Amino acid sequence: MRFFSDNAAAVCPEVLAALASVNQLDTAYDGDRWSQSLDGAFSDLFGTQVRALWVPTGTAANSLALAALCPPYGGVVCHREAHINVDECGAPEFYTHGAKLLAGEGPGSKLTPDAIRAVIDPIRPDVHQVQPHAVSITNATEYGLAYTPGEVAAIGALAKERKLGLHMDGARFANAVAHLGCHPGDLTWRAGVDALSFGFVKNGGMSAEALIFFRPELAEATLYRRKRAGLLSSKGRYLAAQILAMLENDLWLENARAANAGARLLARAAGDRLVHPVEANEVFLKMRAEEAARLRALGFDFYDWGVGEARLVISWDQAEEAIRPLADAIAAL
Repeated sequence: MRFFSDNAAAVCPEVLAALASVNQLDTAYDGDRWSQSLDGAFSDLFGTQVRALWVPTGTAANSLALAALCPPYGGVVCHREAHINVDECGAPEFYTHGAKLLAGEGPGSKLTPDAIRAVIDPIRPDVHQVQPHAVSITNATEYGLAYTPGEVAAIGALAKERKLGLHMDGARFANAVAHLGCHPGDLTWRAGVDALSFGFVKNGGMSAEALIFFRPELAEATLYRRKRAGLLSSKGRYLAAQILAMLENDLWLENARAANAGARLLARAAGDRLVHPVEANEVFLKMRAEEAARLRALGFDFYDWGVGEARLVISWDQAEEAIRPLADAIAAL
């Protein structure tokens, strides 16, 4: 009956089994064979040579990625409603040692090349103003919309033209790939992405996310930043094992497909209440306060989203029989 966040979902049995399998004496930090195999596993997945680092949270992944792309005196263009701007308690600014977030606009929390130009074109190229050094986009977005490969490539082309790094916050990257049915490389390095925060915790992982560098040289300084930030776990094999278990047999994609399917079930029940198209595992509905109270009285848990809206999130482990009662209740409002 809980639909407020996929952060609260259960951990995959495969992940728990992987944790048990590495519960043995081994090399500390990231010198173990599981951590050392991440580069190869992700290089195979994306079809290009990458560097892959485990980190404990998505906030850490985003912030370390931006620190690699932007100096302390620079700026990062992001959407006004981006997670890095409104939900990370200043962590990107902290880890970059002061870089400024430059907020842009766009429906569904999506940036476009024109929206990015609207932010950066008025900036004078002089020492008195913060100069842009990077762009950060979220896929799927904070409103559950998926950037297509073409949309990412258009932003990537602008970033290359303006000599800006391009970061993708992929807390729900799996859900975007599942919706689009494309190769993960088409959404990332082939479209100009330099760094990806690849989310696993929302999708069945326990306590590990992956930071992927498509420009491998960016990883070298990040190794030091990760340690300096207190994010280098002494038993890194437990983080690496979770990620490898999710990659095996495309479990990350299977889980995302299940969550997306549950969201579509709710969307069909919602009808014209939908605020945004449902392209991942989040559903945003128009809902009056008394209607939200009625659903909560039935035992359903979800977030209010501003005034007159609600956000419902489906997790990888919520089967149709768990979702159907909410769908019926929404349809009956």
